[in-house]
Amino acid sequence: MSANALPISSARFATALRELPISSLHAKVAELRNSIAHLEKSNKDLEEYVREEDDKDCYEALMENKQVIERNKERIELIKVEVTELRGLAWAEGEGKTVVKEEGDQNTTTGNDNASTVTQQNGTGVNVNGHAGGQENSVSAPEVEEGVFL
Repeated sequence: MSANALPISSARFATALRELPISSLHAKVAELRNSIAHLEKSNKDLEEYVREEDDKDCYEALMENKQVIERNKERIELIKVEVTELRGLAWAEGEGKTVVKEEGDQNTTTGNDNASTVTQQNGTGVNVNGHAGGQENSVSAPEVEEGVFL
C-alpha cells in the first residue's frame, strides 16, 4: 500500500455497508475471502524467502500482508453484524449466505456469490433480478446500482 493512502476506517466501512443490497454484501465477503487466501499463499512464499535471504523489504511486505489479512477478517465480521444484527437476517457460516425467514412466511431467500434466489412454498425459483425460475431475457440492459462501492 502506498505511504500516502490509508485504508478506509472500520467505522466508515460499516456505515457504507448500510447502503448496499444483500447481494453486494455477499459479493464483498467472497472478495475479502479470496483476498485473504491469496495473501496467505503469498505470505507462505515470503516467509520462506525471508528465512533464507533475510530480506528486510520482503519482511515488511509480509508484515503488511498480515495486517491486511486481519483487516479483511474484521470487515467480514462487520458484514456479519450488518446482516444479522442490523438487518435481522440469518448468516450461514463459511458460505457468505443469508437465510431470510419472515414471521408466518414460508419463503426462504438464499444468496451466494453468483445469484440470489427465492424459493417459494410451491418450489419455484425467482431470481433476484426479477426473472422467474428458468426464464431468461434474451436482451438485458446492464443494471446500475447507486450507493457506495467498497
